[in-house]
Amino acid sequence: MVKCYWVVMMAAILTLTGCSSKPEHTSPNAGRYQQQQDSIPDRLPTLLETTDPAPVAEPLSRGGNRPYQVFGQHYSPIADITLFQETGIASWYGSKFHGHLTSNGETYNMFAMTAAHKTLPLPSYVKVTNLDNGLSAIVRVNDRGPFHRDRIIDLSYSAASKIGMLKQGTARVQLELIKSPAMLAQDLTPAKQPCYIQIFASSDNVKLNQLSAEVAKKLAVPTEIKAADGIFRLLVGPSKDNRQARSWLAKLKADQYPGAYYFDSTVCS
Repeated sequence: MVKCYWVVMMAAILTLTGCSSKPEHTSPNAGRYQQQQDSIPDRLPTLLETTDPAPVAEPLSRGGNRPYQVFGQHYSPIADITLFQETGIASWYGSKFHGHLTSNGETYNMFAMTAAHKTLPLPSYVKVTNLDNGLSAIVRVNDRGPFHRDRIIDLSYSAASKIGMLKQGTARVQLELIKSPAMLAQDLTPAKQPCYIQIFASSDNVKLNQLSAEVAKKLAVPTEIKAADGIFRLLVGPSKDNRQARSWLAKLKADQYPGAYYFDSTVCS
């Protein structure tokens, strides 16, 4: 069994999800949905439909991030969150809600890699790991729910398929925030001052100049040498923004400079 949702109308339409693994016939009394209960689609997702989405910079949903109330419980979404981990039970939702609006004001597509969460920013990107089999997926959170006390996230049909939980209906999962709007905006913020990464220091300027040319050619990054008190420091930079600085630092650490660090951490992040 997967879980059940009720529809809540607030400042924006909150599409709350629900389900059953048994197909149901169309009912004239099913409200705005054509089915009274959720059902399993008649095909499995394709490989393309289970491809993890790439986080992109997006504005916050105007209606989907306001405080709201369901079953007497108040929820306050956190728009500026940058760190988040959670462990609990995941469920999934399918055919009943396919083609209807999500809390984000978008159309729910059960074959897209999306999810519903009670308080994470809409939209945001989360890594979901099935703790029973180790399978993981990245999903774009664009809906609210689930509102069962023992469940922390509702996955789309494709996302549930990717982490191997369709048969069971629920799974023990760990959530890790990958990107929120606040994080994506921070990524694209130009550095207030030039950001550099130090990879080597020496009193031998000739040796450092040779190394500087090698690093620039091999890793395709700009390099500079700064001198102070008889010590020459080989720096990579300057970067154009925080995301580029982090990318360069990761590249250097993965190559042969595990000790690389921000030359001035107050202007780099």
